[in-house]
Amino acid sequence: MKIAIAGYGLEGKQNYKYFNKPGNDLTIADERADIDIPSDAKYITGDGAYDDMSQFDMVIRTAGLSPLKIKKAKLVWSATNEFFAKCKAPIIGVTGTKGKGTTSSFITSILCAAGKKVYLVGNIGVPALSVLPDIRPEDFVVYEMSSFQLWDIKYSPHIAVVLMIEPDHLDVHTDFEDYLKAKSNIRRWQNLNDICIYHPSNPFSQKIASVTLATLDQAIKGDYLNNIHRYGIKDDGLVYIKDDFFYTNDRKICPISCVKLPGKHNLENACAAMSAVLELKLDISDNQFAEGLRSFTGLPHRLKYVSEINNVKFYDDSISTTPGSAIAAIKSFTSPKVLILGGSYKGGDFTDLVKEIKKSNIRQIILMGDEANRIEQFLKVAGIAKYVNLERCSMFEIVSKAAAAASPGDVVILSPACASFGMFKNYQDRGKKFINAVDLLKSGETI
Repeated sequence: MKIAIAGYGLEGKQNYKYFNKPGNDLTIADERADIDIPSDAKYITGDGAYDDMSQFDMVIRTAGLSPLKIKKAKLVWSATNEFFAKCKAPIIGVTGTKGKGTTSSFITSILCAAGKKVYLVGNIGVPALSVLPDIRPEDFVVYEMSSFQLWDIKYSPHIAVVLMIEPDHLDVHTDFEDYLKAKSNIRRWQNLNDICIYHPSNPFSQKIASVTLATLDQAIKGDYLNNIHRYGIKDDGLVYIKDDFFYTNDRKICPISCVKLPGKHNLENACAAMSAVLELKLDISDNQFAEGLRSFTGLPHRLKYVSEINNVKFYDDSISTTPGSAIAAIKSFTSPKVLILGGSYKGGDFTDLVKEIKKSNIRQIILMGDEANRIEQFLKVAGIAKYVNLERCSMFEIVSKAAAAASPGDVVILSPACASFGMFKNYQDRGKKFINAVDLLKSGETI
């Protein structure tokens, strides 16, 4: 079979390895011309690499590559489709605009505490096909699913978790409806034995949960919709919070203090994770739930404590690429805050973020990147003057300015609400440079 491996990044390299079998004739296709290609591989690189895929029997699309860019293909497939088609273990799929990685990690940690063998794959950075040969029917898979992985998937997980949804990736998707349509695929292919749990108040999450198979007989559509439940709500029978404890129905599971991550949104993520585990119908004890929550202390660049300088705490939330995630970061602290915002365009609307800033205890806002001027206009319209626009300064200058604006007892938060490109390679690079700048400042360096 003639196969094109479209996109040769982390996932693309694993796709090449997986499909490089006797009987397959592989060609790597990538718009980038400077990629590291195996010496014996066929390849098509540079502009227009995906313009004519008609010579191939199958095109394996890497997650971040829009299907719309692949032209004249007989069949477009993906690692996600291949994994779902071949995986014999139950899959819990987690999507949402933010919180996917944290919720997926909570689920994995709880199942591990209960002695289960779990594979955490997908958007979190582990290519699913790299572990597929090792997975047994008695194991469990937790799959973090971005809109890019869901774009053209033909399968849905046994348990679908839909967190809060807000506009995102509008620099890649044609519009918000296209983003929602992609997200909806986590539910679209579920059958009557599958389950969807969703955010208790977000209308877009509810819309996704209510998606049904187009071919579903009207007579059983009601039964199908009975398998959707809100987490965080007592009436829906899943996990909720009462008196600083996690409950399900009248079962008191463990105190919310078992969650070691800051912010109300992380308590919601824990409710979603615990609810997903409950739906597996396993015999998991209260102590195992508590241990699972306690043992997960957070992912890099997700509102992660960095250091303290002159009684000012610094937090790295570089994963924050939407206004909603910056709002969650602001709400996570009662102390006065110095907030670092800005980056590259991702289609975000800053209206609600500015409203939150106006009513919150924000001492100063540091603006950076291509979006700095656009955010500044939102701030001006709202009558907010406590900001400084640094645009293209170095991260050390940005951190130094933030530290100078802070008073003892404050927190400085890098929660940009924008993509990272332009100034940085990606959000990880941005977060690492923030951490390095804080460390340099602590060591006594000056501009």
